[in-house]
Amino acid sequence: MAAVGFELRSDVDLETMTTDVLRTSAIEGEALDPAQVRSSLAKRLGLDVHGAAHVDRHVDGVVEMLLDATRNCNAKLTADRLFGWHAAMFPTGRSGMLNILVGQYRDDSTGPMQVVSGPMGREKVHYQAPDAKRLKKERRPS
Repeated sequence: MAAVGFELRSDVDLETMTTDVLRTSAIEGEALDPAQVRSSLAKRLGLDVHGAAHVDRHVDGVVEMLLDATRNCNAKLTADRLFGWHAAMFPTGRSGMLNILVGQYRDDSTGPMQVVSGPMGREKVHYQAPDAKRLKKERRPS
C-alpha cells in the first residue's frame, strides 16, 4: 500500500471501512445505504467525496461507534464508552417503533430483552437475555 500513494490508499481504506460497516450491520439484519455510510466515513476521515449523500443520524452513529471500536481497540471498554456507543447507534431513543433505554443499563420493566422475529401473534423468540439485575454484576470491570 505504501507504493500506491496517499490518494489511492485513502480510497482503499474508505472502501474497506464502508464494507466493514455494511457487513457488520447486515449481521444484525440491518441494511444501511452504502452511499450514506461512505459519506459519513469520508467526513470523519477528512476526505473529500464529490456528491456526498445526505447522511441519516443513525448511519452516522453506527459509523462513529465502529470507528471508535476499531481505532481504540486497546482502550478499556468502560460502561461510559459502551453507553456512548449505544447513544450513537440510537440517537432518537427508539429502535424501530419501540422506545428504548439509551446510554444506560436496561431494566426489565417491560419484560425481558428478547430477539424476536415473525408476524404479530406468531412471533418466534430466538434469544432471551439474562435478567437485567445481573448486568452490572456480570460485566467485567474495566
